[in-house]
Amino acid sequence: MKKSEFLRRDRLLRAIGKNGHFRISVIKTTEIVRTAREKHGLSLLTSVLLGRALTGALLLASNLKGEERIQLRMEGNGPVGVVNAEAASNGEVRGYVTRPKAELDFREKSSLGDGIGVGLLTVTKSLYNRSRPVSGTVALVRGNVNEDIAHYLLQSEQIPSAVSMDVAVDVTGGISEAGGVLVQAMPGASKDEIARLEENIRNMPVIGNQLAGGYLEDILAKVSKGIDVKELARYPVDFFCRCSKDRFRRSLALLDPDELLAMEGEAEELVCHYCNSRYIFSRKELDAIAQKAKIRQN
Repeated sequence: MKKSEFLRRDRLLRAIGKNGHFRISVIKTTEIVRTAREKHGLSLLTSVLLGRALTGALLLASNLKGEERIQLRMEGNGPVGVVNAEAASNGEVRGYVTRPKAELDFREKSSLGDGIGVGLLTVTKSLYNRSRPVSGTVALVRGNVNEDIAHYLLQSEQIPSAVSMDVAVDVTGGISEAGGVLVQAMPGASKDEIARLEENIRNMPVIGNQLAGGYLEDILAKVSKGIDVKELARYPVDFFCRCSKDRFRRSLALLDPDELLAMEGEAEELVCHYCNSRYIFSRKELDAIAQKAKIRQN
């Protein structure tokens, strides 16, 4: 792969202010959003909402360690239903919406946030030092993902944050660019420093336009203008699901054996919510799983 191609592929760039007062993550997720749209058959509305959620999950996961994971679940009374995204700090992300074909009639003065509507954002983290996942829930502010994540960080984690994410659409309705920026103020940050970064973000062109004409390094320079920063890490990010037929087989083995034996039909098709992959289990395979489960019970 040529250097120019690598620099334009989906990836995340993480930096910190040299005085330790700010954390900044910049990400490109164009192919991730395109992949999600193709796998789930998303409408334009759900492509934008899920695309932002996938981008946001990766930005938040950038501050985790190893294979720690974070899940964003937005559920409201709008036509989209649930938007769910799960990411790990190693750059893996997956997600889904419960009503992938949902649309809005923008002639009726609808906004993007009306897709999810009034509801809740729940953020769940799976951490190494906790035996159980840690969750926090806040009411949705706008349902546009950007402001909702910033609101969660301020309310649940007391971290003043600026979040800007964009899924840009071309004239044909395709995804042209997608990505985002997360800036978090750490203890010790002065009001002047916070104001300077806020002004930088406010005066930036939208993320989609910047990604079309430049690299993540260019966006980082615009965000941090006037503040010395140090790059901490950069790595590729991808839509990736660890589901497999063996994982589904292990899940089936947890069911009551009689339920498996009572299933009608010559085969059962199981579908992964996160990536829409389909796995077929023949009658013979189901019977074998049931028999092994019965042996374990005895």
